[in-house]
Parts: sequence; C-alpha cells; structure tokens
Amino acid sequence: MVAASTDQKSLATFLRGWLARLGPFLGLILVIAVFALLTESPARYLSPFNLRIVLAQTVIVAIGAIGMTMIIVSGGIDLSVGSIIALSSVVTALLLRAGYPPTIAVLAGVLVGGLVGLVNGLVITGLRVVPFIATLGMLGIARGVAKWIAGQQTVNVPQTWVNELAVTFPTPSWLLLAPGVWVALLLSVLTAIVLRNTVFGRRVFALGSNESAARACGIPVVRLKIWIYSLAGLYFGLAGVTQMSRLRQGDPTVAVGAELDIIAAVVIGGGSLSGGEGSILGSMIGALIMAFLRNGCQQMGWPNYIQEIIIGGIIVIAVAIDRFRHSRTFT
Repeated sequence: MVAASTDQKSLATFLRGWLARLGPFLGLILVIAVFALLTESPARYLSPFNLRIVLAQTVIVAIGAIGMTMIIVSGGIDLSVGSIIALSSVVTALLLRAGYPPTIAVLAGVLVGGLVGLVNGLVITGLRVVPFIATLGMLGIARGVAKWIAGQQTVNVPQTWVNELAVTFPTPSWLLLAPGVWVALLLSVLTAIVLRNTVFGRRVFALGSNESAARACGIPVVRLKIWIYSLAGLYFGLAGVTQMSRLRQGDPTVAVGAELDIIAAVVIGGGSLSGGEGSILGSMIGALIMAFLRNGCQQMGWPNYIQEIIIGGIIVIAVAIDRFRHSRTFT
C-alpha cells in the first residue's frame, strides 16, 4: 500500500511537471486559435506578414522578460523596469543627437539600465528594503530623472542603424525579421544556458527556492542579489534602446505599465512569484502570448482598456494556478 501510494505521488508530480512545461505552449496555441476564429480573416491573422509584425512588437517585452526571469526565479521582483526603459531610451537618444557614435550611445543606454539595477540591488541588500518597495521607489526616481535630462519633452534623433533595430521589414530583406528579434533570440538562448548549466544559474534557483538554505550552503547571497539585479538592469537598458529604435526618439513618458506586460510574460510562462521556478523559454512563450493577445485585440477593434482587463485577468489566473500547484506539491 505504501509503495502504491508513493508511485501515485511520483506519477502526479511527474504529470504536474510536464503540465507546467507544456502549459505556456498550450496557452499560446489557445490564444492564436481563439483570435484566428474571432477575426474576420483568419488567414490574415495567421499569415507570415502578421507574424513578422507580432515578433517585432514582442522584442521589448521579450528582452525585458529575460532579465525579469532571473529576478523572479531568485525570489525578487522589479517594478522599475518601465522607468528604466524610458531612462535608457532618453540617454541613448541624447547621445545620438549630440553626435556620439551609435555604438557608444547604445552602450551607454544599456549601462544606464545596469547602473539602475545595481542601485536596486544595493538598496535591497544594504538597506534591507524589500524588493517591492525598493523598486517601486526606483520607478518614480528613474522616471523623474528621464524627464529631467530630456527637459520634459521627446528627444528626436538622426537616422542611424539604431533606428532599424525594431523595424517590421528590415534592410537587408534576407534578415526576414527585425534585427531586434534576432538579438532577443540570441540573448534568450545564452541566458537559458547560463541559468541551467552554470554555477551562477544554479545559485539563482537555490536562492529563490530557500534563501536561508542557500546562505547556509555558503552561497554569497548579498553579492548574488546585486549581480542579479545589475544583470537584469542591462537587459532592461537594452529594451530601452529598442524602445527608442521603435519610436525613432527618446520619450521620458514611454513604457508606463511595461512592468505589467513583462512580469505577466514571466508568470504566464511558468515563473513562480514565490521564487525558485521559471525558464527563459517559458518567458519567451509568455511574451508571445501577450503580443498575439494585443495583436488580436487590435484586429478585432477592441479598445485598449479591454486589453488591460484581459491581461490583468490572465495574470490573476496564472498566479492562482501557481499557488494551487504549490499547495498540491506540499500536501
């Protein structure tokens, strides 16, 4: 009887694990199928042309979700990502307008994101402020700094290769997809390898699973948290550069609420707000779900508030499923 009960629990755990892995894919298929049926022209919604549009629109959320995955897996949260995107976009635009080489401008925008992430990590570890409050404060600070250095107005930029990062139809045409899409794919693969096959990655998961146990095992928790938030900040900075590329200008008011989409992508993709769970692949699928959802709503002609209601509801459902999975695991 004991052996049978153990086998049943092992089977249930195995099935829950596979369901957790397949869940994001099933969700993506469901969203695509629903809107393909709802739209007047399913062929147009499923066409390669629309796919290129969706992928180009996914880039910013996808790059941000890579960094957010590391933070959420470690048991943290970052609400300042939208403001970091705005600040990085403004810094990049200001340097381009001032005549700096595009490479320097892009590097500066990325590093600004990393710097803000570093400050977040130092505040969380040094002042012992919970991540929610620390990054909520940084949300206002980074947004304010962006408006300050931009003079509370948009910053127009000259034509450079930076403006082509997020275009739907790239030049040369053999690229097929926007350069930013390829960058996001490359970074997602590299980050996934790091998280799954390096000491740093294993420590990130250990930290999110049980911080006290990680500290007892000799993991330098403080230093690790600072690294996690700093590296995530670099991804947020790159998302800001991509945002500037899409708009062809730096805008200090842009990306308000972007943290909602980015956190939602990670949670929908299987990331647990309790920490210790999540994957880059799942987050990328989550970002695609968000993009296809918004694209479908736009093709249906639904107003923006309908999209926000749907996304908010999906987040609640995803978190509820995660909590249910955890309660079943520990019973």
